[in-house]
Amino acid sequence: MNELIQQLVARAIHERLIEPEDAIYARNRILARVGQVAFEEQADVVSRPIPDILDDMIEVLITSEQLPARLEDKEQFAADVMDIFVARPSDVTATFRRLYAESPVAATDYFYQLSQASNYIQTKRIAKNKRYQAETAYGTIDVTINLSKPEKDPREIAAARTETPTASNYPTCLLCVENVGYAGRANHPARANHRIVPLTLTEESWALQYSPYVYYNEHSIILSQEHRDMVINRDAFARLLAFVEQFPHYFAGSNADLPIVGGSILTHDHYQGGRYTFAMDRAKTLTSFTFPDQPTVTGETLQWPLSVLRLKSTDPSALLDAATTVYETWLTYTDESQDIRSHTGETRHNTVTPIARQRDGQFELDLVLRNNRTSVEHPDGIFHTHADIHHIKRENIGLIEVMGLAVLPARLLQELQQVEQFITGEVDEVAVAHAEWAQELKQTYDGQDVTTYVEQAVAAKFVRGLEDCGVFKQTEEGQAAFGRFVQLVTRQPVEEQR
Repeated sequence: MNELIQQLVARAIHERLIEPEDAIYARNRILARVGQVAFEEQADVVSRPIPDILDDMIEVLITSEQLPARLEDKEQFAADVMDIFVARPSDVTATFRRLYAESPVAATDYFYQLSQASNYIQTKRIAKNKRYQAETAYGTIDVTINLSKPEKDPREIAAARTETPTASNYPTCLLCVENVGYAGRANHPARANHRIVPLTLTEESWALQYSPYVYYNEHSIILSQEHRDMVINRDAFARLLAFVEQFPHYFAGSNADLPIVGGSILTHDHYQGGRYTFAMDRAKTLTSFTFPDQPTVTGETLQWPLSVLRLKSTDPSALLDAATTVYETWLTYTDESQDIRSHTGETRHNTVTPIARQRDGQFELDLVLRNNRTSVEHPDGIFHTHADIHHIKRENIGLIEVMGLAVLPARLLQELQQVEQFITGEVDEVAVAHAEWAQELKQTYDGQDVTTYVEQAVAAKFVRGLEDCGVFKQTEEGQAAFGRFVQLVTRQPVEEQR
């Protein structure tokens, strides 16, 4: 254990989590945490990544029966040890603000590096994800098979049988500010090494943090300091624009605020942001239009599987007014020819997925039109991925997927390997869910690299699922219907850009 402690302290200095003068203090705090009262310094210390050192420390403690083998105990130990190296929240905020005065990029670079070095961002687990890009009719999209969720080993499963989870509603949810420094429990993750940076958005108290399981570069979460339900409205658009005004190198977007078309957490008002260019950002313009009441605002519809209105202006106030007009018109919009109904009785179906950014000297606000109505034929959602896509993706199509990053379930890693073997004749059958699709792929396979062939087919399936989510389809009829909606909003004809 001595060598591991020395490695960890040395690496923390290397990562600039602490200064050399802090080494003895940090070492002694770790000794107390592992129940050790003496220390003998080692001559040579190997430099290794912090997650690897923590894993080895945990295994030593489990073997010596000083730490239970449960996942929550391992995560609590790792977070608790790393908290020794992470500055207090007030110091993190002070450093962030000092750097922000130099440049917003310097501030977020510091905070992102801190969140990785502190092991809050689970870099080792994230590295397990399979990632690739694929060409589609809508451009190059990103595909990720999410393998970063930790697996429970048999020791944990056995221990869990005798445990009763602690009943608590503190913190209220995974996004609440009370998670900062929280030790964790069986049904709530360890957050001892977690830090946030307070923000003010439209005179409200918000905060910035990074996702512990980032899906793209600098994947951040922008959260209300008040625990309240997600709501998409003019105020939400204003906050998104305020955020990208403060951090012009980041985008900011929100999941929709209704089930089926929304994200996994609808009970805490929050957005997501980051420093990444998605496929939707690069989508081609199909039509353009203007707003007679906001002459500084221009609009576009995009060649994208979902129905997107991209609004642009150098004036964020005018952009906000135009976006509000679009949103309020969409809330009550019905077009039976496209299966769009705004309400069933008092139940609302229409909402949007909004995304804000700055680009080429202008503010942009993308409004992706969403509808969560279901039917007998499509019980999971008329504008959700349909049944023939579910063997690849059944989960909600949220903000990240809307922009062209497919986040696919871990089960696909082995299942797709079996599909490859079926195509090349190494096995005679595949999982029932993939059988029809695999047979189709086998019939059109002509000897190319089978992994690339299947990866492209998965991407095509995902894009087909996105097309299911589009309320106005990328067909002549669908685009004509989209044009009617735009004309209703703007009271102006649209100009085709094909």
